[in-house]
Amino acid sequence: MADAQITLAYSRNTGVVAMATGEQYKSAEGVLKDAGFRRSEAGVYRVPHADAEEAAARGALAHLAQSAEARGIQVTASSQRFIGDVARDIARLLPGRWYTQVEIYSHPVWQEDLVPYLWDSGELARAVRTHRIPYAATLTDPVSGTTLLLVERPGHQPDYLVGAFAPEPFGEGFDDPHAPRSVTLPPFPGRAAQVIAQRYLPAYDRAVHERRIAHVAEALDLIQSEWDSWAQLRIATEPGGALGAEPPVFTTAAGGFLDKAWREFLTVLDHAPALLDQCRPATSLWPQDAEVLDQLAAALLTAQEVREDLSSGVPLARAEHHAQTGPAIETWLAHSRRFLRQARAASPRPRPTAVLPQPPRRLPPGQARHR
Repeated sequence: MADAQITLAYSRNTGVVAMATGEQYKSAEGVLKDAGFRRSEAGVYRVPHADAEEAAARGALAHLAQSAEARGIQVTASSQRFIGDVARDIARLLPGRWYTQVEIYSHPVWQEDLVPYLWDSGELARAVRTHRIPYAATLTDPVSGTTLLLVERPGHQPDYLVGAFAPEPFGEGFDDPHAPRSVTLPPFPGRAAQVIAQRYLPAYDRAVHERRIAHVAEALDLIQSEWDSWAQLRIATEPGGALGAEPPVFTTAAGGFLDKAWREFLTVLDHAPALLDQCRPATSLWPQDAEVLDQLAAALLTAQEVREDLSSGVPLARAEHHAQTGPAIETWLAHSRRFLRQARAASPRPRPTAVLPQPPRRLPPGQARHR
């Protein structure tokens, strides 16, 4: 394969578009500019006003072919629709409002940068690791924070693959056991949107739910372990205990525990509110947990206010910080088992149903002529 390639595609909005890729992609970009193509914000090149002047497009393409051949740059015309058009057509049919963006991975290293952040246990993750994917499109729902990645399916055109990036609070998603599986999409926007809305997004939301539970459970386990060590120290420092430590030593140990517990509790603050929102104790096997969940929500609110104060630079003495966050952490430790059983029994709320366009109603013979 040449060190520089140019892929041409057709967009119904802008006409012929071009994408420069390869280790020497800068050389391909130079040829495109010399041929009259102009770079858009997404890194896609197009011929200005080519939609109004067909001759301009023909001239630019002829110049491009000659210059590319002279410089050893491979030019390929894609048999697929422009990926940006495909993404926009699907996004219009998905529930909610989705924003699309074309991604150009001109240098192969840029594609490799995707690997840590793809949250996928299926074909998409394998394809990104083993095939050259020079361009893609993202579809983002800002309300839920969901960002999907749409690519042409390597070796199986005209199909597409869609998967997701890890949600922002999770960080990297590579090799995560909770990651959902990407799905194959047909080249028809209506059917593709249906697959995403009815199959992929429910599985994605359930995976987010389960990964949140795992994060909260791990954080509470770590805090509990620290708490157990602290409880043993507290017993040992009581009158007649093994250590018989002086009060200053006891106070320092307590502060150290609360500092460590707070750092772990930030994970609970990140993920537990969304899980609490999904819990429905009245319809579970343990309706008596409702009061406990209210206490946990109140404790989260107190801790969240402390975090917001710290983030905004409000001065807060260490002792005051401990006095406000300590009871919240203790509440969560005391009721962690009840919370986790409610969270595991809960299901993510379904997203709004996509409204797909309906075919026009066929009128009886003769009626159409008299409308």
